[in-house]
Amino acid sequence: MVRVIMHGAGGYMGAVVTEFAAKDAEVEIVAGVDVRTEVARPYPVFATLAECPEADAIIDFSTAKAVDGLLAYAVEKQVPLVLCTTGLSEEQLAKVEEAAKKVAVLRSANMSLGVNLLLKLLKEAASVLVPAGFDAEIMEMHHRRKLDAPSGTAIALADSVNEGAGGDLKYVYDRSERRAARDPKEMGIVALRGGTVPGTHDVVFAGEDELIEFKHTAYSRSIFAKGAIQAAKYLAGKGAGMYSMADVIG
Repeated sequence: MVRVIMHGAGGYMGAVVTEFAAKDAEVEIVAGVDVRTEVARPYPVFATLAECPEADAIIDFSTAKAVDGLLAYAVEKQVPLVLCTTGLSEEQLAKVEEAAKKVAVLRSANMSLGVNLLLKLLKEAASVLVPAGFDAEIMEMHHRRKLDAPSGTAIALADSVNEGAGGDLKYVYDRSERRAARDPKEMGIVALRGGTVPGTHDVVFAGEDELIEFKHTAYSRSIFAKGAIQAAKYLAGKGAGMYSMADVIG
């Protein structure tokens, strides 16, 4: 049985992870952490990690401002961490890398199997299409409550395209302030927000007289919860290092 602390227990994803963990005989959430300690969960919810009992892993779906303390706790207590929060600053990403030298950290912008397979496919596609003159563009849409834009998944998709293309593409988030033709070395990334959309990502390779599109649509955030639980089971007992969903998938 893998004992888990749910960091961000009061949020929507905290609720979904809780629901699916209850159906998994190999996992037990022993405590949650949230500023809203009064939230109804089938386990105690505390205001701080310091109040939590021992655990084999932490699943984090919180906010960027809570990540620094989370990393310090994971390192101090040597608890493997599944870090799902996006929108981290460059300074925080550096802290994640440092923490991974001392404890097991699995960081993923998206926990779904489909997205992680798409990352591999885009790298291969870009290695062929971009040198052949195709332009790459990305559009994503999420629910109105999402705080960061573009999404962490959109950036991860862009990074895969860029890696496959040779690493010299420049990300462009806004073209409204200029009047100029598209630079062949740029990649546009557009973020839409509205409604209750869990997440949609479109990657387009536009060439001369042909268009190739890759699309992933999440119809429910349950796919992220399932992935996070699988990641926690995988990470429990692992040594220090930076892990990804590619490791979980095998």
